[in-house]
Amino acid sequence: MSTSQAIRERIASQPAGEPFTPALFAGLGSRAAIDQALMRLAKVGSVERIGHGLYIVPKAGRFGIKSMPAPEQVARTVAEAEGATIEVHGAEAARRLGLSTQMPAQVVFQTTGSSHQLRLGKLVVRLQHVAPRKLALAGRPAGQALSALWYLGRSQVTPDTFKQIAKKLPVGEFEALSGAKALMPAWMVEALARYERSEPAHA
Repeated sequence: MSTSQAIRERIASQPAGEPFTPALFAGLGSRAAIDQALMRLAKVGSVERIGHGLYIVPKAGRFGIKSMPAPEQVARTVAEAEGATIEVHGAEAARRLGLSTQMPAQVVFQTTGSSHQLRLGKLVVRLQHVAPRKLALAGRPAGQALSALWYLGRSQVTPDTFKQIAKKLPVGEFEALSGAKALMPAWMVEALARYERSEPAHA
């Protein structure tokens, strides 16, 4: 079976609207052959290129309007292709935890991989590279809390900030956050330690 035929068969089983990268076809041919096959399939409309090295099988939504994948799904696919992790941006994490009422103007995810900008129809999705220690707990509620704390910064993080987070997180997740002191800057550790001294049950 040719590389093109093998790729077409794999794409036929790919759910419409779900993003994928050329890594999906690893082992079916050289990277150049895979890229050429995808380019040909994009020309005839079998797949759609939505970013550098990022594709979807087109999916028609209501009234024939093209349906795009969720931004988080796209960001996760890009990160997985690089072996990276992602988390929502600290501004969005702070909003979700009730630590901020500000609605972020852009859809931004933080990643341990490279920075990217992708356009999903009219929506721009940004992946912003950050130091791995900021995403050490990524993919769980404690990770969102850590992201929010980095975003708020030294001037806004107080023992009361941790009190609010403790009310929002399951006990196990707050314990995971508390157990990550080695990854935190001194000002964050100090605010957490002051909270724990005032709340012995969480210490």
